[in-house]
Amino acid sequence: MAEDTQTGMDELDAQMDPTSLYREDIISDRRVGTLRMLTPITTEGTRDESRDIIFLGEAQIMTQVGPIPINFEIPAKTLAEAVAGYGAAAKQGLHDTVERLREMRRQQASQIVTPGMPGFQAPPAAGGSGIVMP
Repeated sequence: MAEDTQTGMDELDAQMDPTSLYREDIISDRRVGTLRMLTPITTEGTRDESRDIIFLGEAQIMTQVGPIPINFEIPAKTLAEAVAGYGAAAKQGLHDTVERLREMRRQQASQIVTPGMPGFQAPPAAGGSGIVMP
């Protein structure tokens, strides 16, 4: 356990919450995308009727730099509703992902670069050779 202390692993709380257990089923049409159906269960493995099933959709879009995964929640009570609502939820998930990417791009573009930061390069001195000595 000496290694755990050195890496900070002794601070990690890796206990599962027995009141938040889900069984995960993967459903796919092998064409458009994938649904993950998270069914709440008890510690005995039986369906926990006090909690709703959660439906998550997964898709990917191809970009110039490769595929980007899109994950989104599908508001539904049944598998049939989730299948029917997949398209609209995927469009919203794509929209949300594009907006997050745009916001990240805006933040990067507006970041002030200071000496010592990666990407900082001081301009050459006026009339100088452009060589900067440390």
